[in-house]
Amino acid sequence: MEYFPIFLRLQDEPCLLVGGGEVAVRKARLLLSAGARLTVVSPALMPELVALAASGAIRHLPRAVAAEDVAGQRLVVAATDDREVNRMVSQAAQAQGIPANVVDDPELSSYVTPAIIDRSPLVIAVSTGGGVPVLARLIRARLESLIPAGFGNLARFASRFRDQVKARFGNVEQRRAFWESVLEGPLAERVMNGDEAAAEAEMLARLAAVDTPPSGAVYLVGAGPGNPDLLTFRALRLMQQADVVLYDNLVAEPLLELVRRDAERIFVGKQRANHTLPQEDINSLMVRLAGEGKRVLRLKGGDPFTFGRGGEEIEALAAEGIPFEVVPGITSASGAAAYAGIPLTHRDHAQSVTFVTGHKQDGSITLDWPALTREQQTVVVYMGLSMAAELCTEFIRHGKAASTPAAVVERATTLQQRTVVGTLETLPGLIQAHSISSPALIIVGDVVALSPRLGWFRRAETAPGKAG
Repeated sequence: MEYFPIFLRLQDEPCLLVGGGEVAVRKARLLLSAGARLTVVSPALMPELVALAASGAIRHLPRAVAAEDVAGQRLVVAATDDREVNRMVSQAAQAQGIPANVVDDPELSSYVTPAIIDRSPLVIAVSTGGGVPVLARLIRARLESLIPAGFGNLARFASRFRDQVKARFGNVEQRRAFWESVLEGPLAERVMNGDEAAAEAEMLARLAAVDTPPSGAVYLVGAGPGNPDLLTFRALRLMQQADVVLYDNLVAEPLLELVRRDAERIFVGKQRANHTLPQEDINSLMVRLAGEGKRVLRLKGGDPFTFGRGGEEIEALAAEGIPFEVVPGITSASGAAAYAGIPLTHRDHAQSVTFVTGHKQDGSITLDWPALTREQQTVVVYMGLSMAAELCTEFIRHGKAASTPAAVVERATTLQQRTVVGTLETLPGLIQAHSISSPALIIVGDVVALSPRLGWFRRAETAPGKAG
């Protein structure tokens, strides 16, 4: 290693920053966040540093730096645009055994500042030895997405019990197994959700009865409209922790590839008139698996509470006393509209949007047609593909013009997305001509006419009779 990684305690330690520009501002923020007593030497300061000096947060010496300024400092940072000044400061510091950093100049530095992920007391540093700082920042960005802010709370919580765990378990292997069960289970989720009182009670109970099997939980997670990049950070983390995953037809295969490799996967269906498991059996399965102490991931396309039967499922869990959590996802309607270039609301075209499901359990269409046919409104129809002809006919019969723009979006947000634009009169024929299949959404309203011009993701497929 060219650099030995080390974490330096700067709380209430004197540190010197030379420079008063934008780069110095960034370094000042970083040093102050570590609790340093900061002196800034510079003839002039940026407004943020001026405000810090006025508040007493930093000490300002309004002059050129001198070699003597480094005396007694714990750490020195040179951030001027004059390399000779930076060289003098660094050499003076290193001559006295004081770590010195010259920003973006590793040749003059005795240490480099890494890219930092701050989840204090958990801190992660990434360095490329000062050679390619942009790469370190890119890696940091990826780690930021994988490490929730709540991990800091979890680190503080766990450290409180370190001595008790050490006293309770006689060897390292036992301690490691215990900590893994705690830090990857429902107890950790309670800490990160802010319920430390319940987490502490469970921790004490587990320490008192180590042989008690861990409690299970169910996580209803919205997988979004299909593109894995649209998952929330929390959804991705829970997918990596689950013991068993229940998924349905609307969950795209690339999303399943992100689930923990050794997790059990159970397909529970969800196609029109062809449910692999009835809803009641899915509810019972979740209750049974959680009762066995497993972390159950109920992975749903879109959002669990938007035509996802999430409400029915958590009612069943609540009735059995099973801990659960709901993680929202980007709705299929939002994803499809955004990727097809169809604003669901627009000041010139639509002041409201309504989501409806295209059929009831018995296959009939019973909708509030007077409400759905109002002007200046967008209507998004879930699960309406198989009844598109009937739906379009009913829209027209209840007063919508046959020329009203309408579109179908198939496999929204994925590389297989197709957007077919037409009217209420032509859309059923276009769906048949283009062999559109599920999953697909129908969007009705004047905003659809914007799609051929605003469809940024993939050029919308169009046909004669298209809107706009």
